[in-house]
Amino acid sequence: MDSESTHTGISRRRFLKDGILVPLALAVAGGGISTLFLRRADARGFYLRPPGALEERRFLAACIKCGKCAQACPYTAITMAGGEAGVGIGTPHIIAREFPCRLCPDIPCAKACPSGALDRKLEDVEKIRMGTAVIVDRENCLSLRGLRCEVCYRQCPLIDKAITIEPRHNPRTGVHSIMEPVIHADKCVGCGICENACVRDKPVIVVIKSPPVQKDYYEF
Repeated sequence: MDSESTHTGISRRRFLKDGILVPLALAVAGGGISTLFLRRADARGFYLRPPGALEERRFLAACIKCGKCAQACPYTAITMAGGEAGVGIGTPHIIAREFPCRLCPDIPCAKACPSGALDRKLEDVEKIRMGTAVIVDRENCLSLRGLRCEVCYRQCPLIDKAITIEPRHNPRTGVHSIMEPVIHADKCVGCGICENACVRDKPVIVVIKSPPVQKDYYEF
């Protein structure tokens, strides 16, 4: 019989090996599961965070899940993520189609944050960058089909800045104009009011994650 064997039939070498590898495998699997579930339920790939939120990884590290930002929101637009958020459970986010951010001038949600996950120094709503609105279904956009809708444009709190109307020729009729809503990413704050206002059953304009700002220098 192997001198390292015990009466249970498990060798000391195997016990030590499994004692290291099994927890390691579980940790790796757990990390994969957390990454898998850390996403929007509608599969857009990100959570729409309240105004002034840090970059996502830093936000998750800083947020203490106290819910004070949600309590401070006068429009109840901020809700706390559920179990589908994995490691982000209990963190604040906004579901724009249901209750978009109304861009309160004093930004009370950020002021209420005690941890710095939301920038309490943020004072100008036009400098908020929650995301960027895009028309994701041009085929079903009423304005692009030649109808006078323009609801997203009319409801935009930064009208003629974040969204403008650009007339162009209508090739379908040859005589009418298409009044196309154009989103300007450098001005759009990602509040989601346009997504909420879209008259289609499935909104053709939605807020997506803003692309990272390109810089002409390196940060170390």
